[in-house]
Amino acid sequence: MNFEGTYVAMVTPFTSDKQIDEEGFRSNINFLIDNGVNGLLAAGTTGESATLTHDEHHKIIEILVDEVDGRVETLAGAGSNSTDEAVSLIKFSGDVGADAALVITPYYNKPQQHALIEHYRTLSEYSEIPIIAYNVPSRTGVNMDVETIVEIAKIDNMEAIKEASGSVSKVSEIYGSLLNEGLEEDFNILSGEDGLTLPLMSLGATGVISASANVDPKRMVLMVDSMLNDNYTRAQELHYEMMDLIKALFIETNPVPAKTAMNLMNLPSGPLRRPLIDMKENNLEVLKKALKESNLI
Repeated sequence: MNFEGTYVAMVTPFTSDKQIDEEGFRSNINFLIDNGVNGLLAAGTTGESATLTHDEHHKIIEILVDEVDGRVETLAGAGSNSTDEAVSLIKFSGDVGADAALVITPYYNKPQQHALIEHYRTLSEYSEIPIIAYNVPSRTGVNMDVETIVEIAKIDNMEAIKEASGSVSKVSEIYGSLLNEGLEEDFNILSGEDGLTLPLMSLGATGVISASANVDPKRMVLMVDSMLNDNYTRAQELHYEMMDLIKALFIETNPVPAKTAMNLMNLPSGPLRRPLIDMKENNLEVLKKALKESNLI
């Protein structure tokens, strides 16, 4: 697959008693598709995957595939700190019809760089769908080296990386190394940092897996499409238009501000699951101000 465009790391809406709000999730899927996104991710970090039960994790992926019904690409969060558990999630995701799996580097264990390569090699052997690696050291405690990423790009079924190390220069190094190996056509880089999407795309990234697009999908789609169509001036304008909102949506741990914003916008979201709790009042005011200035509330 050629992973290109705007993918949304969807929140998992909950009912007042903190059960999955299936109707609300389906509604959000259609809202995002109507706003032109290229793909949707269920059961990622923004979807509070860490506090979903295994049954809920399966359920939210099944709902995504069913409701999308082929209209956009479906990505299933399938990462774990256990290789065997990630294999199980990938197999399930493929069986229910997801287009690809997003697999975070194992967290807490802090595997060595060569262990990361073997982790993804093992997953690829069991997967019938493409796999997107996910590098987010702020969450996992491990940061994939450029050399590791290039080796992973050589593995069958490993077709992209969501890069969220926060380093623009690292993405430049990754893309340059892919070019040197002749892998740039076979392995995509996707931004995992909403605020860095424009500079990362200028260096070779082909899109974003975005949390803020839950709240403002229209402008994120327009910015990414502008970059893909070489309209850099328009992309830059949209980047700066969105900056205050993006900063506000990460003023506290994701997805706390995103779910709060969606509740303010009357989009299905509902409560957070502990240990995440409601925003501090001063941060909430910053978020409300950004939403108002973006004409979203």
